[in-house]
Amino acid sequence: VQLVESGGGLVQAGGSLRLSCAASGSTFSINAMGWYRQAPGKQRELVATITTGGGSTNYADSVKGRFTISRDSAKNTMYLQMNSLNAEDTAVYYCNAERPVRGGSQRYWGQGTQVTVSS
Repeated sequence: VQLVESGGGLVQAGGSLRLSCAASGSTFSINAMGWYRQAPGKQRELVATITTGGGSTNYADSVKGRFTISRDSAKNTMYLQMNSLNAEDTAVYYCNAERPVRGGSQRYWGQGTQVTVSS
């Protein structure tokens, strides 16, 4: 599975961005996808996840009500609509995909896309 993110950039506080993650390869077995982010000097943290079956979503408390995760199965693409951005959202955002394997799950990561929010 290959994941390619796009859509990052520089935005002013209060602005919006939409990130995209295009998946290719053996995508048929993926059962969940998500967005994670890592700010300088901090650990990578979960932003939002979505299941590929029922489309159930989960969000970090810090982004609830501002970010929306979605997926277009026909395009094998996942999105993250980010509104009301603030400086604390500045980070490298990574796309993640998981598929079940014997004994657990296998995880795939994109290369990341930088989001910078200026205050």
